Amino acid sequence: MNFLTRIKCTQSVCKSVQSADTRHAPARSDPSANLELGGANRPKNVVNIRLRDNSTHRMRSGPEDLREHIDAFVAAGTLAERTDSFVALVRWSRIGRPGARLDQLLDVLDDPEERHRFQSAIGALFAETDGTNAFAHADIPSERGFPAELGERVMNNLLPRPRNDHDLGHLLRLLVRNDADVDRLALMPEARLARVADVVYPADNPAAIEKLRRSFANGFRLLATWVQAQGLSPKIRKRSRPCDLTESPFYRISIVSEAVIERWLAGDATAPECERWRRECNRCRDDMAEIHRLIERAGVSTHVVYGLEVIERCLARMSAMLDVMAASPHAVPIEALRRVVVALATSVHQDRSVRHLIRWNTHLLQRRIVERSGRTGEHYITASRAEYKHMWLAAAGGGLLTVGTAAIKTALSAWQAPDFVHGIAYGLNYAVSFLLLQHLGLVLATKQPAMTAAALATIVRERSGEDRANEIADYAARICRSQLAAAMGNVVVVSVGAFAFVYLWQFVLGRPFMTNEEASATYLQLSPLNSGTVFYAALTGVILWAASVVGGWFDNLGAYHRLPLAIAQHPAGRYLGRERLARWGDLVAEHGSGWATNVSLGFMLGMTPAIGHFLGLPLDVRHVTLNSGILSLASASLGQRWFGEGAFVLGIAGVGVMFVLNLSVSFFLALVTAARAYELPAHENASLLRALYRHLRDAPRDFLIPPREERPKPEVEVSV
Repeated sequence: MNFLTRIKCTQSVCKSVQSADTRHAPARSDPSANLELGGANRPKNVVNIRLRDNSTHRMRSGPEDLREHIDAFVAAGTLAERTDSFVALVRWSRIGRPGARLDQLLDVLDDPEERHRFQSAIGALFAETDGTNAFAHADIPSERGFPAELGERVMNNLLPRPRNDHDLGHLLRLLVRNDADVDRLALMPEARLARVADVVYPADNPAAIEKLRRSFANGFRLLATWVQAQGLSPKIRKRSRPCDLTESPFYRISIVSEAVIERWLAGDATAPECERWRRECNRCRDDMAEIHRLIERAGVSTHVVYGLEVIERCLARMSAMLDVMAASPHAVPIEALRRVVVALATSVHQDRSVRHLIRWNTHLLQRRIVERSGRTGEHYITASRAEYKHMWLAAAGGGLLTVGTAAIKTALSAWQAPDFVHGIAYGLNYAVSFLLLQHLGLVLATKQPAMTAAALATIVRERSGEDRANEIADYAARICRSQLAAAMGNVVVVSVGAFAFVYLWQFVLGRPFMTNEEASATYLQLSPLNSGTVFYAALTGVILWAASVVGGWFDNLGAYHRLPLAIAQHPAGRYLGRERLARWGDLVAEHGSGWATNVSLGFMLGMTPAIGHFLGLPLDVRHVTLNSGILSLASASLGQRWFGEGAFVLGIAGVGVMFVLNLSVSFFLALVTAARAYELPAHENASLLRALYRHLRDAPRDFLIPPREERPKPEVEVSV
């Protein structure tokens, strides 16, 4: 039965497919529009085809439209035309009900004559392209490192890549535009996949087959070379297990890979060589696991993580390719081919993503920061009444110290100076205050949420089983009452202390600390209705979280570069004394991350208004404890009129907004960061929330004060 007879016999089926396509086709336009196909050698009855939008495809989904796409591909005279027409045909087959149009295309190509014409065009396409880059480079980061790779991806997202039709990777990028394109191939039924492979494989074109095999082999060789280069680089080798260079698995895997390739290209069985390759691959992964454990304990470097990720991706790609070469020479390894093609499709899609690059490069550093914050956060969570009382006392001391910070900040605001000088002065004031808090063991409530959220995430990661939800709910109750105690202690004492300070000031100097105009302006600045207090309070929560990240980053930096040891062994020890430098090194190891957190927090709070004014942006900060003190300073300066001012109530409301947003925003950001660092599954959130609600319903008092019986805090084991 010839082709035209087959078309007539299947018109009713095509009409039903057309109606299904009309119902199910997406409404958005195809972003690949504007590619024009055709050439001088095209038959006269083949129209000039453009990649139309989906609405046009829905109107023309019958045999005529399919025939136009096939004829355009078969008649294409240049490689560019052949590439564009093949992409147009593939995209046409994806529209509508999954698999419907693809089955329609495969049915047409069951005709021997049509299949011969189609495979000739496919063979010409493969013969003119080189797949080495597609197999070896797609989503495998270059050896230039993370910054250069990041810059290139950003630029490729801003400007399109130059067209290179001779690179098979260019064709893959045109065919794979999103995750749905990858899933479509990964989930394709095996029977349909076998039909596709039978159609696409140019069995009658030895030149095209040989070109594909050579590209496959060369891609495997390049991947092995990359593994060897990264594995034997100084940054990896000095952290690997000690061994002779020729015994290193990163050195040997390149030799074994070449043996596999030679056997496969010769058409011989590759089972023994493949088994040797898998053993060396396992040795490489064992060394990499040991390096991961070392850097998590001794400090993370994105440069080292980058190199390890390059090796891991190369090994994963080579493992999939090895399954193809390990198959019998007379069998078509459909599933192995699917894994390779899906891996390549996923890679070319991820190769465009800036977010993906940043995520896997910073994952270990993010985890290191969270684990450091989690260890610090345990000190801010009360489990017994004795600890709860100590939290109140430490918070009261923090509030008392903040009175001086608020008074100095208020005095500095009246100082006529450039914005930069103001920012530096504010930052120094805050930083010195926060460092004194750390040195004296006092507590500032708003610094706790980022730490306690990390500790909670550590509990979530380390615990398992049915009791985990209840344990987390109990831990959340401890966090809640600890936060409330710290915040109330700060606010109450700073308010009372500010009133006492103003009365003392007036008694000694005979004038109020603030003028009536300054006090009234302070009320309006803190009002949630008459100013940007709501936004500024949320921004302050972001700054509080960012400061905890800086502290964790410095802790990692000190561990990675062995900063305490470097200080202890500094040549200046000949003049200052070795014991003194050793003590300084110990101080850096013990308090360095806290210093970094406090100094960065102080200067971020101080410089934000100055930076905003310089950029012409309305940026400011609203810290609940500091502004409670400033509000009290203004109220006390007004004397008997402090409550008569109607704006006082709005100022109190503003302080309440600051309390909620400072704590909640920093806690939320820290919890999200920890969840991502530990890769916590999102589906467990619902069960945790239910357990938290039950605890709040059954024992609401636990969220305010500890129970009478002392319960020890759960021991949190932090993996290092």
